[in-house]
Amino acid sequence: MTYEQSLDFLYNSLPMFQRIGGAAYKPGLGTSMALDNLFGNPHKTFKSIHIAGTNGKGSTSHLIASILQLSGYKVGLYTSPHLVDFRERIRVNGKMISKEAVTDFVNRYLDMNFDGSPSFFELTMMMAFDYFRSCNVDYAIIEVGLGGRLDSTNIITPILSVITNISFDHTQFLGNTLPQIASEKAGIIKPGIPVVIGEDCPEIHDVFIKKAKTEGAPITFAEEQPAITCVKRENDLLQIDTHDYGTIIGELSGECQTKNANTVLTAINWLKQLGVKITNEAVINGFKNVCEISGLMGRWMIVGHNPRVVCDTGHNVGGIKYIVNQLKKENYNTLHIIIGFVNDKDISHILNLMPRNAVYYFTQASVSRALNCESLAKIAHEKGLAGNCYPTVKEAYTVAMENCSGQDMIYIGGSTFVVADFLPLVSNQ
Repeated sequence: MTYEQSLDFLYNSLPMFQRIGGAAYKPGLGTSMALDNLFGNPHKTFKSIHIAGTNGKGSTSHLIASILQLSGYKVGLYTSPHLVDFRERIRVNGKMISKEAVTDFVNRYLDMNFDGSPSFFELTMMMAFDYFRSCNVDYAIIEVGLGGRLDSTNIITPILSVITNISFDHTQFLGNTLPQIASEKAGIIKPGIPVVIGEDCPEIHDVFIKKAKTEGAPITFAEEQPAITCVKRENDLLQIDTHDYGTIIGELSGECQTKNANTVLTAINWLKQLGVKITNEAVINGFKNVCEISGLMGRWMIVGHNPRVVCDTGHNVGGIKYIVNQLKKENYNTLHIIIGFVNDKDISHILNLMPRNAVYYFTQASVSRALNCESLAKIAHEKGLAGNCYPTVKEAYTVAMENCSGQDMIYIGGSTFVVADFLPLVSNQ
């Protein structure tokens, strides 16, 4: 089987949430545990750090991976979804898994005649664990796919758990209230394993306290003893004044990155307490060069100037709030917004947050879950958002660029898949 055939098998023979949505969601750990036994329990051969949360998982995971790598460790990183290349999901020291390794894993899996029916995510997760074992990684940063308690990654026993924040997303699976969602995320808290909670609020505080007490897990709320004293944004970088590392320059400059940085620094302090040797230089340079080191993309990612062009994968109310606040602080003559969503998300609350003084380009990503741009435009017009429909992200971006002056700004987002369609358009610029 070739690499292309292997991808075709993964994408089309297995239920894939990215492609079909809720029909691919498989709560429970039974299949993951069976797969893990089939492959000889690869996750037990390395130490792991487990990252859950509604927003900020990706940034937090990549930052911790970068810092550990610069401290001299071989580091695995498992995240989802990918934006451009499937292999983004599985990295070792920032380098994507090879095509040969993907093909080898799929061929070995098929030869085993496994009698289960794994989802795309379950099998991809096992590919990551198997690859990390073969690479002899020291640490692996494992990002939860959806929720926590029933997510397939929850078969691991990490040395540290991190829950970045809680907001409304995937409510059809996780619950309709913040305490219900927090309870699902808290499912990654393991007996005796320290847990860091990035953002706290009164409504969910006791959910984490109760779960941590039940599991005998030391719990730290990052906001109670903040590692950061002051943050300023200058020249598209964050200047982060910290207690332990002086002033750190953060390459990730999105509005949400202040809280992510505080979460990461709290997690790093815990890792040090657990005996992980991490240098101050690694922390400083890990923040400064995280995209180059780890391959992170799509977080307030500036891809053009004159006009200023920015994309971001924020796709729920919690993430969009940060984006809208940041857009208010930008300087431009006219704001152009290219936006699209998936068809299984309640977008009314998101559209209520979006700026009214912008020109909208309603579009749809090239996935079957994409909300039809005509339907989106109808809903958006009812919310007072003005703009036209474009059936592809490429067409929307082309027209936006034609309509722009050098003093304007273009923002692309709404859905991870819109950003995924957009990035190849500018990859060679």
